[in-house]
Amino acid sequence: MKKILFFASVVVFATSCISNKRITYLQNLPENTPIELNEFIPFAEVDYEYILQPFDIVEIDFATSDAELIEAFSFQGSQSSGGIGGSGGGGGGSDPLYFRGYSIDQKGDVEVPKLGKINIAGLSEEVAKEKVQLEINKFFKEEIYVKLRIAGIRYTTLGEFNAVGVKVIYKNRATIFDALANSGETTLLGKKNKLFIIRQYDGGTKIHQINLNDRALLASPFYFIQPNDILYMEPMNIRQFGNADNLTASLALFAGLLASTLLVINLVTGN
Repeated sequence: MKKILFFASVVVFATSCISNKRITYLQNLPENTPIELNEFIPFAEVDYEYILQPFDIVEIDFATSDAELIEAFSFQGSQSSGGIGGSGGGGGGSDPLYFRGYSIDQKGDVEVPKLGKINIAGLSEEVAKEKVQLEINKFFKEEIYVKLRIAGIRYTTLGEFNAVGVKVIYKNRATIFDALANSGETTLLGKKNKLFIIRQYDGGTKIHQINLNDRALLASPFYFIQPNDILYMEPMNIRQFGNADNLTASLALFAGLLASTLLVINLVTGN
């Protein structure tokens, strides 16, 4: 009887353990080329430059020495408060840039007061800014400065994240780890070698599998997230016992039931 209980305890203990190799970020996995801790890791193979897409939201501001000149080119109350751009943010609360930004329609146009519709989809932020600059230069001889940028990076988390839903990072460039931190990290039971990124392209949608355990991620095109990305973290098989919070309790209950059953069998058989 003691041997049976000991064996059952070992089995339960073994199933409750999760190897550090399954939950540690940026490891040197056996199939990877080793990277020394003090070795330079290059940025993504292709320089990151986001291309604007339909349904993106951009912030467009005008500045000049004579504020009255640009009043007609702004929606009432849409002027920047100066306290939003450049800061990191979560998905909770209000999203001021959504209300004061310019939405790119399905045809790739933004409609700016007085300037009308300007097609900027398929362009980088810098090229789109230059295009708006050319349009407003048609109205004035004086120099008017145009600022155009993505109104935050919106993405969605699903699966084994501590906070799922639509999130916003108020930057024009964010890494996959910015997105993880902004989403409360992954749960203990998330398969960090199976993070799926569902990404929009001009021709449709693609699904990419990302391995967060692999340092090679730092040099991959998916190190940076893009607006409208969907991040899905697949759960480990052990997830069937419960989530990360109640897994220990579930295993303890299982062990108790097993011990009780074996005790009854022992009493009935008289061994």
